[in-house]
Amino acid sequence: MRATFRPFRHLRSANKYREYTISNGLSGRQHFGVYGIRKSSHFWINKNGGFAYSMLHYSDIWRCQRPSYVISSALHTDAAAVADGEILRGGPLVEYERRIANGELVDGDICQLGTLKELQRLYDELVEKADVCKLDRYMTSEKAGRSRWLWSRFIPQSSYSPVKGLYLYGGVGTGKTMLMDLFFDQLPSNWRKKRIHFHDFMLNVHSRLQKHKGVSDPLEVVAGEIADESILLCLDEFMVTDVADALILNRLFKHLFSNGCILVSTSNRAPDNLYEGGLQRDLFLPFIATLKERCVVHEIGSSVDYRKMTSVQQGFYFIGKDLSSFLKQKFHELIGEERPVPQVVEVVMGRTLHVPLGANGCAYFPFEELCDRPLGAADYFGLFKKFHTLALDGVPVFGLSNRTAAYRFVTLVDVMYENRARLLCTAEGSPMELFEKIMTIADAQQMSPRTSSRSRKSDVSDLCVDNELGFAKDRTISRLTEMNSKEYLEQHAAMLVDKPRWR
Repeated sequence: MRATFRPFRHLRSANKYREYTISNGLSGRQHFGVYGIRKSSHFWINKNGGFAYSMLHYSDIWRCQRPSYVISSALHTDAAAVADGEILRGGPLVEYERRIANGELVDGDICQLGTLKELQRLYDELVEKADVCKLDRYMTSEKAGRSRWLWSRFIPQSSYSPVKGLYLYGGVGTGKTMLMDLFFDQLPSNWRKKRIHFHDFMLNVHSRLQKHKGVSDPLEVVAGEIADESILLCLDEFMVTDVADALILNRLFKHLFSNGCILVSTSNRAPDNLYEGGLQRDLFLPFIATLKERCVVHEIGSSVDYRKMTSVQQGFYFIGKDLSSFLKQKFHELIGEERPVPQVVEVVMGRTLHVPLGANGCAYFPFEELCDRPLGAADYFGLFKKFHTLALDGVPVFGLSNRTAAYRFVTLVDVMYENRARLLCTAEGSPMELFEKIMTIADAQQMSPRTSSRSRKSDVSDLCVDNELGFAKDRTISRLTEMNSKEYLEQHAAMLVDKPRWR
């Protein structure tokens, strides 16, 4: 989407936005904004928050229903310079300012300003060098896959992009995905671009590798295919936990980068901390060097988790034991008059997943059948292509004894969140309590020593010190909190209206 700056006189100062009159808006599937506390009939700015143009009222919380894009008042200076020069531009930064000029947004979290500027810099550079980067899909006539691979056997080719990508990392709920999506949505529609979750991307890579088994270097063929389809790759939630992924990432991305690919990615981990403590990590380290060479690394410094600022405890998260009958009752209420029956879901490469009970877009699973079996992201993605709601019975407190199940549960929540799926579950504790025994090495080192050996033994008997899981748990807690909010459930309902594929 192209946008122009309004004259600077339309940009009011940040101080004039300390109060904002509330207006109701329509619900839709958008990324969550941030929130402020209700005061009389006005919306008072949360100093750590951002703002949007359409709000709903829940108890003592006013919620931004449309996308909330944060911006610093310092940005108005840049806006003035551009407006005075009558420069016509597009991109995420311009879209922010357009909405501010129209009174749709006001300034917010200054911590995200640096990220916004980095995304605008990348956008401008891509627009300027679009021809050199071969972004226009209609101007590219190179053959893909094996034909390119065969030709390269005779004439070795390498075409690195003149534009470096961007690797965004920071704490959970700080707006990384929202900012990347805003960037992606402003890109021209005729560009070779793709926005995909990292789990889904790697599943696609492994599926392609299966099809090219007979080739001497199938990774090179797969990279050629991906590059022909999408020169600009936007990967959300870059997280490496699988040794099979770790061992191929360096060669895969070396081929992608040599084919001119540009990577924009979000992650909770700094590049140097990826796959920390993983098996054969020494073979993974060259990928970190490749990543830092081809991407600008930028940290989002905000410490605010906006997901936890929703009106929580409005969903279907039930705490306690022996609640199976209660959960099944809720499950039957959701499916209505349809009769639930066992079903089979096609996953990938001929695999299938058996669903104990399913009807009307809702699936029912005991926790053990979904997270204590050898299942992974591929199975979960397949499940939520057919079902929009999961009833999960008996989520336990995680520790050393069920660490593998904890990893699968983290992946399950990631896939559900990516698909905007609804969760009904019974659990032994709150999201925070489920992961109390999971910690990083640094957390474990900070534990105070006990004076009693008996108390020490009881406290740490099932303690799980796992860096990757210790970092991932914060994201999972944050997402579970948001998934049980009124706001998330409203967006889920709106998604069913917009995409009635389950009806």
